[in-house]
Amino acid sequence: MAVMDVVKYGNPILRKKCAEVTDFDSLPELVNNMFDTMYEEEGVGLAANQVGLNLKLMIIDVSHMDEAEETHVFVNGKITDSWGESIIEEGCLSIPEVRLEVKRPEFIKFKYKTMGGEKKEEEFSGLLARAIQHENDHLNGIFIIDRVSPIVRMQVKKQLKEITKESGINRKNKDRKISFVL
Repeated sequence: MAVMDVVKYGNPILRKKCAEVTDFDSLPELVNNMFDTMYEEEGVGLAANQVGLNLKLMIIDVSHMDEAEETHVFVNGKITDSWGESIIEEGCLSIPEVRLEVKRPEFIKFKYKTMGGEKKEEEFSGLLARAIQHENDHLNGIFIIDRVSPIVRMQVKKQLKEITKESGINRKNKDRKISFVL
């Protein structure tokens, strides 16, 4: 098992809508490495594009913060319904040090596949539903900063520029196509 590098704000893969997983055989090792990475970074969720992979894959473990007792792996997921509302402060491994209050639905219905390719659809609530929405946003090229008002976004603009600068991404190569290999 190995810890992977977390891709930071400014990297174009984070703004890309990820491709569906078609090779389920390669998932076990990748998922183990993603969990190692998430735990090392002290996160509760991680999307594949946050480690540079163009795959519709996310992992979540809220067991130390919520009533959930297990880890979750979601492949090719899609939110099919949502209701209710809650506002909670969120952070993001790809935008270190930035925490923002984000309004999201309290309940979701989520269709996904397991690592073995089995189709499922379940309802989720609370912290797990929020984590699913956050990671699903990543897989669709959306950040928490896209879920707040322009005024709040302006308040963190300087931090975002610093993160982009530190990650080695500049405006000239921002739109360059990058390919990643499993």
